[in-house]
Amino acid sequence: MTDTVIDQQALLRPHAEQQYAHELAALARLDDRPRPPSWQLSPWAVVTYLLGGELPDGTAIAPKYVGPRRLMEVAVATLATDRALLLLGVPGTAKTWVSEHLAAAISGSSTRLVQGTAGTAEEAIRYGWNYARLLAEGPSADALVPSPIMTAMRDGAIARVEELTRIPADVQDALITVLSEKTLPVPELTLEVQAAKGFNVIATANDRDRGVNDLSSALRRRFNTVVLPLPASEEDEVSIVARRVADLGAALELPAVPAAAEEIRRVVTVFRELRSGATADGRTRLKSPSGTLSTAEAISVVTNGLALSAHFGDGVLRASDIAAGILGAVVKDPVADSQVWTEYLEAVVRDRPDWSDFYRACREVAG
Repeated sequence: MTDTVIDQQALLRPHAEQQYAHELAALARLDDRPRPPSWQLSPWAVVTYLLGGELPDGTAIAPKYVGPRRLMEVAVATLATDRALLLLGVPGTAKTWVSEHLAAAISGSSTRLVQGTAGTAEEAIRYGWNYARLLAEGPSADALVPSPIMTAMRDGAIARVEELTRIPADVQDALITVLSEKTLPVPELTLEVQAAKGFNVIATANDRDRGVNDLSSALRRRFNTVVLPLPASEEDEVSIVARRVADLGAALELPAVPAAAEEIRRVVTVFRELRSGATADGRTRLKSPSGTLSTAEAISVVTNGLALSAHFGDGVLRASDIAAGILGAVVKDPVADSQVWTEYLEAVVRDRPDWSDFYRACREVAG
């Protein structure tokens, strides 16, 4: 047990089932509600794990998702049926985060994963071959290399497909037979793998980035779609950023930086105003940059600022520590976005009484 703890502490990013093992164990111990076949927890306990709360024995469950409870209930209920789940939203709406935690809570493992890219081949969804054995022995079960999808079908577990719309359309459609027939044929061996009870698929996708391949109507019908919105309020977004920054800082073993709340709120305010195209009070209309300015990018900006402050500053997160990160997040197009950012600085930031340090820092970084 000691060795396991040491190994996990040395990991840069533990899987959800590793990082929150004590919460999952406490929920499993107290969970007396009906569980679908092969599920580690009941649907109620899975939602509790995602949204947080306090158990009767005093165990605190940290919230993994901040947003409408009904969305998580719909997502979990979908996975308890024969419908696959598609988490849809703009970048930074916690699609991957929710997908990982759903798989960890339901199946005890989030690692049956296909990462979608433009180069993802059909073998990643169906199966591949150990070509050395294939040439030596011919097609055989020993030469078969199962995909994460096939493994999940055999185990009766949740498989994850990240960035589904980045996968080429003809490869995407390899999922149709799996999702409709719950079987994966292997014609070379004249056999098929049938899904055990508990198998399902969680896919994530967004339709805002470049390089998106739309889902065919046949494939989209196999999914129940849950759209994850951006945080509804500034307070929610500040809370999400602060919590994730604290987790990342601990994982990266960054020195503790006090009084970061003010700069976190400033980053969130900038991102929300530029996203919405208006200042928080609604008085000034703004141009929006080409990027999405997601919550995930805000987390990255603040985490980078913490590293600068801890290693090259005075240990207090200041405007100068976050200015370069914000500039990099906003200005994706060197021409159009630079103009948007300059107008925002001059029309909004310069006139805010308590933002003079931020204005100076941003002007210095922009040159």
